[in-house]
Amino acid sequence: MDENGRLIRDVQEENSEAPTFSNLDPTTSDAQAMGGNSTLCIWGTNISVNDTISNFKMFLKEFSKKYRMWADGMTQEETQAEEDAETKEYVEMMQQMLTLGVTCLNLDFRNLKAYPPTKKLWQQAQDYPQDIVTLMDQAIKDVMYSLAEDMMTRERRSQSSTAGPNSQNTAVPSSDPPVPSSDRMGSEAATPRADDSAEIDWCQEVQKRQYRVRLFGLDSTVNMRELNPSDVDKIVAIKGLVIRTTPILPDMKDAFFKCQVCNHTVKVDIDRGRIAEPTECPRPICKSQNSMQIVHNRSGFADKQVIKLQETPDSVPAGQTPHSVSMCAYDDLVDMCKAGDRVEVTGIFRASPVRVNPRQRTVKSVYKTYIDIIHIQKVDKKRMGIDVSTVEQELSEEMTNTIEQTRKVSEEEEEKIKATAARPDIYELLSRSLAPSIFEMDDVKKGILLQLFGGTNKSFEKGGSPKYRGDINILLCGDPSTSKSQILQYVHKIAPRGVYTSGKGSSAVGLTAYVTRDPETRQLVLESGALVLSDGGVCCIDEFDKMSDATRSVLHEVMEQQTVSIAKAGIITTLNARTSILASANPIGSKYNPNLPVPQNIDLPPTLLSRFDLVYLILDRIDETNDRRLARHLLTQGEEILPIEFLTSYISYARTNCQPRISAEASSELVSAYVEMRKLGEDVRAAERRITATTRQLESMIRLAEAHAKMRLSDTVTRSDVQEAVRLIKSALKQAATDARTGLIDMSLLTEGTSSSERRRKADLKNAVLSLLDDMTRQGQAARYSEVVRRMGEQSSISVEANEFAEAIRGLEQEGSVMVVGEGARRSIRRVTGV
Repeated sequence: MDENGRLIRDVQEENSEAPTFSNLDPTTSDAQAMGGNSTLCIWGTNISVNDTISNFKMFLKEFSKKYRMWADGMTQEETQAEEDAETKEYVEMMQQMLTLGVTCLNLDFRNLKAYPPTKKLWQQAQDYPQDIVTLMDQAIKDVMYSLAEDMMTRERRSQSSTAGPNSQNTAVPSSDPPVPSSDRMGSEAATPRADDSAEIDWCQEVQKRQYRVRLFGLDSTVNMRELNPSDVDKIVAIKGLVIRTTPILPDMKDAFFKCQVCNHTVKVDIDRGRIAEPTECPRPICKSQNSMQIVHNRSGFADKQVIKLQETPDSVPAGQTPHSVSMCAYDDLVDMCKAGDRVEVTGIFRASPVRVNPRQRTVKSVYKTYIDIIHIQKVDKKRMGIDVSTVEQELSEEMTNTIEQTRKVSEEEEEKIKATAARPDIYELLSRSLAPSIFEMDDVKKGILLQLFGGTNKSFEKGGSPKYRGDINILLCGDPSTSKSQILQYVHKIAPRGVYTSGKGSSAVGLTAYVTRDPETRQLVLESGALVLSDGGVCCIDEFDKMSDATRSVLHEVMEQQTVSIAKAGIITTLNARTSILASANPIGSKYNPNLPVPQNIDLPPTLLSRFDLVYLILDRIDETNDRRLARHLLTQGEEILPIEFLTSYISYARTNCQPRISAEASSELVSAYVEMRKLGEDVRAAERRITATTRQLESMIRLAEAHAKMRLSDTVTRSDVQEAVRLIKSALKQAATDARTGLIDMSLLTEGTSSSERRRKADLKNAVLSLLDDMTRQGQAARYSEVVRRMGEQSSISVEANEFAEAIRGLEQEGSVMVVGEGARRSIRRVTGV
């Protein structure tokens, strides 16, 4: 039997007198049975166990990068020009593993194919992964042990050379084991030395550890809906979106039983998920029936986690719902990914029987499938598709600083990024490269570009203050067919993490989290919604105006505190939703009315509208010159732009490596710009001041300035960054917060829904109605409603609409100044005076 419970058959070579299992006496031992010139093979195949192990050992020791270069199409001359072509890649990795105490080796599957002696092993590993991977684990442990011995030998030689020939403590070569023993003569031999113990530790540590080979990099990935019975027990690679991960579950590996009569103990291995509980005590003098009881704290357990993987939205065929697959992660692969991660998983596709009744062993004819994970590779744009290796995950907090934590960017790519950042027109170049098929809208593109870079998240935990968000929220509203949805889809493609959703097709629980019953444990669990899955990325919401009020209400907390608070079905928790929101909305009447403010045009509550850092109006204006330029742009598109892959890498590099701080000059510029914007509300002709900027605009300026500095790969926010942030804020406010009556900026339009001039006009109308009623009636008497309307229209220099007059009367009635009696044409208004 091998470690997985599969039989390893014994193939007798020709002309060999070695006994076989078929003709041996039942009392023959395993050692006798394995004697002779026989070859161990994997059950049901002619694959030699010894050949597989020796080939893989040779691969680990001899593989160099030149083989992969040749497989990738490089010529002999190009390979020789590379400095690291002869580097023994896996020897260096295993030496690092030995030094750091890491137990997993990430092995690129294509390297096995590129190395000629293991090309056959590459095919065998795809067909019989359960057995081949087990043999690889055994082989890597042997190689690690030999490396440990070599390291001990080198250390012993270096210590000998350091001590010198005249030293009294020079070690004498001996055939005795390196373990100090009291039986050896002399106190020096009986006392353990520091260097001896260090030498012993290398081999002992290798013996104690369980080494694993993590295969990844298959030639192609399989779509989830294409998995079929022919893939069972084969190695597959699939890509998808993690939608749920369970807590860590204990998975029993071996059970420990104890006899309640004689206290005899026995260990039982798990065979295919079943514990063969002893029915009687195996001790010959006891033989008690049904006396064995399991002892849980002495049984062996491993960490297990069930992960639900779903097809990504871009890979789902039209008109179909996304498929999902369950996966099992063990040991160090637990918690390698979380909900919302886009991952590529390499594993073994398995099928397990389902019992008709849990109390009976009868199984159904339809099996349940899942994937046993071998390797998880995150393919988030934020991580630029780089494998977040198990080496980094296994390190303790003390060792984290010894390994390079920055994402692996090639030197050529890093030099290209820095050279591009040094260009004086980098801002214009990046904004042109963002959605290049969309004409003009320069300020909109620049705002969205800074949203992708994001500001710096700041936390003031010492002072007890909450953290300040660095994510930027943007709203696009305007006429139909103005490329709003195209911009959202483009941003969704290049955003690090994110979900694209539509307003009408989203519910409150679909955006935040909903309670469902786990099919495995039958317990109530939380399923993450779109905003939680977008944690750390951008959530694109189309048709924002068509959301229900209940759905929009959950966004208030997300957009400012960046959390989602849940209290339902006995689950009380707070989930992170650190996401930037990019939303688009259409006007109520399908055409934007410039005479109405933004809240009345798009039917959004002012409290939600004020949480957007930038609100852009995208209007479809008829202009022949502009239309000709647009048509010419669609036909030519000849401007210099950056490829989408490089743009994504540039944004990822900036987000990872740049956390700019505000300089003194930038701070003073921010203060002066904020005060200047506040001064715009001063009007000597009006008793009430207009609000032209709030503290939210100041915070927005800080975030945009930090994003602009991050775009330049700068660690410091300068005056120019602040000036560009102020320009973007003013440009957006000029469109979205301009009072249609006065033509002046008024933040009350966004924060309250009405402008200060509108409030003044309503107050003046109320006062005029009261004075008119005082003239028309005496105390206690009433005036006809229609007569008051007529007289009001005659004496007012500005026409008063019927609905405005009715609203003024309702307001006065609520204040208790007037009373409306009667109905229809008989209505009359009575002035109420205080007693």
